[in-house]
Amino acid sequence: MCGRYYVDDETAREIEKLIRQVDQKLRQDSMAAVKKIGEKDIYPAQMAPVLAGKGGSLYCGWQRWGFPGFQGKQVIFNGRCESAMEKPLFRGSIRHGRVVIPAAWFYEWNRGKEKNTFYRGDAPVLFMAGCCRQYEDGARFVILTTKANASMKPVHDRMPLILEEKEIAPWIFDDKKAEDLLHKTPCLLERRSDYEQLTMF
Repeated sequence: MCGRYYVDDETAREIEKLIRQVDQKLRQDSMAAVKKIGEKDIYPAQMAPVLAGKGGSLYCGWQRWGFPGFQGKQVIFNGRCESAMEKPLFRGSIRHGRVVIPAAWFYEWNRGKEKNTFYRGDAPVLFMAGCCRQYEDGARFVILTTKANASMKPVHDRMPLILEEKEIAPWIFDDKKAEDLLHKTPCLLERRSDYEQLTMF
């Protein structure tokens, strides 16, 4: 679930708006990270921009998507909201390493292996809740998933935990509010399909 998403120039512009109010040093570091975004699909094990907290301020940095798996080159790129606080792999990250992953949209494939693109019709960027851990090769993040809402159910039974813009700071900085947000139902999303539905007349 949520194994690929897309970032673009609009994603970068929205991040810029969010980090304008931070102190000068963090803003410079964040702007350098934002300038590298470009337009591309993001896959597990790739570097990607994330919003995180540093010294009580929001900043943008790059982290690798996915925790190392338990077998070979396996990558764990999603975690379930419902069990994240109980699982040793995610528990510490949820408590001390909450991040937000911005995206223009994400992709999901149905049972017929047909690609669907999910995005917000009312905003240019999706903000997905995540958590991160430090490894020898640097910080790595996972995207947290929850039960699918009505807009997602026709394609998949899971979806990313989508945050509203006003929930970004509480998710990152407020432990109690973050725990509450783990139980929220995400907003409804728009869907585009890469195939045409044929009808019989």
